[in-house]
Amino acid sequence: MHALVVVAHPDPNSLSHAVAQALAEGVSGAGHTVEIADLAKEGFDPRFSLNDLAVHRREIAQPADIAFEQARVDRADALVLVYPIYWWSMPALMKGWIDRVFANGWAYEEGADLKTIKKLAHLPVHLIGIAGADMRTYERHGYLNAMKTQIDHGIFGYCGAPVVTSEFLVPVPDMSEHLDRARKLGGKVFEAAANKMADAA
Repeated sequence: MHALVVVAHPDPNSLSHAVAQALAEGVSGAGHTVEIADLAKEGFDPRFSLNDLAVHRREIAQPADIAFEQARVDRADALVLVYPIYWWSMPALMKGWIDRVFANGWAYEEGADLKTIKKLAHLPVHLIGIAGADMRTYERHGYLNAMKTQIDHGIFGYCGAPVVTSEFLVPVPDMSEHLDRARKLGGKVFEAAANKMADAA
């Protein structure tokens, strides 16, 4: 089995990158293959342009950079997104990756009758948000539910991709706890996905 881990943080020494690496180690340790897509290092362009709109309207084919990203996802048996939480959501870099890559005709299909066909039911997703506030803050202001509604349901539910785990790593005295947790999650990525897919069947 093969996992694609997508991370969006400009600092390669950040906790987000350390978590992504630890998770990848967990995947490898369980006998699977893994690829880390470092969107900042790779210079991914998150801007949704007129060309992207033309792709959405099915007027032109996907450009090479987006076809490349879609092929990476297609090769994966599980998708893991690791990102710092900016303004109670994912960074613009990762949101732009989703805006451009999860396109009409690939992630979903908009029919003439306005019915949406979900095309990613085969793709289990794991989300890891690196938080700067404690869980009480998220719960007190409703941010936790708002993020799950926006990201888990609004993005991946729309495409039919099951969100198997949705983690928030809040500040703790010893941040290495997060790396241990990420390794354990990596080791269970496909186990958890298989259970979730079986429950949905």
